[in-house]
Amino acid sequence: MRAWKLRSPLAAAMKQFIDLRRLSGTDYDSQGKLLEYFDRFLVEEKLSVARLRREITDRYQRRLVHLAPRSRGNRLSVVHQFGAYLARTDPFSYVPESPAGPASYAAHPPYIFSLGQVQALLTAASNLLPPGSLRPETYRTLLGLLYSTGIRIGEACALNLEDFHSADQRLHIAAGKFRKARWVAMSDSTCRAVEQYLGRRLRMPPHGPDSPLFLNGYGRPLHHATVHHTFRRLLEQCGIPHHKSTGPRLHDLRHTFAVHRLLAWYRDGQDVNARLPWLATSMGHVDIKSTQVYLRATPELIEHVDRRFHLYYQQHVKLLGGTPS
Repeated sequence: MRAWKLRSPLAAAMKQFIDLRRLSGTDYDSQGKLLEYFDRFLVEEKLSVARLRREITDRYQRRLVHLAPRSRGNRLSVVHQFGAYLARTDPFSYVPESPAGPASYAAHPPYIFSLGQVQALLTAASNLLPPGSLRPETYRTLLGLLYSTGIRIGEACALNLEDFHSADQRLHIAAGKFRKARWVAMSDSTCRAVEQYLGRRLRMPPHGPDSPLFLNGYGRPLHHATVHHTFRRLLEQCGIPHHKSTGPRLHDLRHTFAVHRLLAWYRDGQDVNARLPWLATSMGHVDIKSTQVYLRATPELIEHVDRRFHLYYQQHVKLLGGTPS
């Protein structure tokens, strides 16, 4: 499909806005494409003035009613950002409301894997064909890394050999979402698993520091579509009910990481609120609000929260001289 060329009366402002976001170090390619949809709409609506009006954004919102909540929210969010940019120099420019973030996930509620299901997936990955090849170890290590660190599948596939720092037990995510680099800590067992995988991986070229960490059977980087297809096959082998469009998805391992990390902190008696900023940083989020989307109230988590609250209630009432019920 031929790329859309911005040509509405707001095209020049859109180009400046996109360039400004990119200069700030943000990867605005995907958001820029969403802004192109809005520009196409403005052309179809025959917008004659270079100013954003409420009636035009309201009509655009009605035009998107057929889309899934998340897709609709993404498009409206970009229009909100663009409207806020225009309002800086034009006080009469309308700024549409920002869509609520968490509601966009309603169409695809995340699936939280149990520890037994994660272990079953890793075992199934170890038995992938062809036997004796690098493929079983590649997928076992990849899935284990996604579950134990919470990194995104795109970030995992983009890892190079130089990004694994065994001595420090850390991964360097050089190109995370919006091109934000970060360090991710690994547990002892995860680090050993990656080291064991590298023992086989380094028998195959390429070996340079900038060579891919994970390879397919042809010595090339793993492709997202192939990984997703293999993951669905593993779900079938493990007897985990799934649907191609609704999941469980590979991304749900990231949700599972967040919930299981929270559970571990509750079991260890740690201050969960104090640890949440660490979780947000590790997952590559700017603030805790983005991380909250991944924290699902599973029965086990609710049980631990209720138990801690009950203990706090007993101690608090006792200090006040009352009698806890």
